[in-house]
Amino acid sequence: MNKVFLSSLITSLLLGCSSTVPSPNLDQFSHYTGGQSMGDATSFYWYTERLTQPSSAADYVSSGDYGWYKTDYRWDDGTVREMIREGEQLKQNTKLVPYRVHVRFNKEGEAVYQQYRVDGKVLPLTQEQLLRYQQEADSIATVTKEQDSEGMELIQGYWDGSKFETCNGQVYDKIEFNQTLPSFVVNRLAAIDSYVAFLGKTRLSKVTVEELLMLADEDHECIAKPDMLSE
Repeated sequence: MNKVFLSSLITSLLLGCSSTVPSPNLDQFSHYTGGQSMGDATSFYWYTERLTQPSSAADYVSSGDYGWYKTDYRWDDGTVREMIREGEQLKQNTKLVPYRVHVRFNKEGEAVYQQYRVDGKVLPLTQEQLLRYQQEADSIATVTKEQDSEGMELIQGYWDGSKFETCNGQVYDKIEFNQTLPSFVVNRLAAIDSYVAFLGKTRLSKVTVEELLMLADEDHECIAKPDMLSE
């Protein structure tokens, strides 16, 4: 009787152990962020891979007086399959007007649906524009992964002269700049509470600024990752 009980107990333990072995995670995602400044344009990037394949990306691009836009991209089987862009652009060098682009591509990269609205009017898209949207999506993947390999990420938050608090609530007592800044920027950071966005690194209580992307008043809202394709 004891032998039967012991055998049953061992079997139960083995079944219990086997049932708790984690199964492979088939939805493994890797997330990257980054950005860059080129001329009048400042760009923030977000990029996601699933099992090393591109899954989604987004950008926010501000061009000062020339306008701004945000984009949401989606891949399937390694190809950009859909994108939505919304923003404002300069019309006849006089005023900013709203615009929206929505394109779906087939697996060969050809546009099978497209809509381009500017200031309420529907306009055609050129083949060059369609190709540029695909190239811009691929560029986000390349740039963010290169910056990640250097240990950098997009960081946004608020600096009050003594501490830096990120948009997700992390607080750092030390901020270090690995970039020579103009004197007016240094003076502003020393005297005025500010919103700051930059490429940088974090470690323990210190945040390091590698490249300053944006500096604004403290009432400037954090830029959230665009999410229009899921709406």
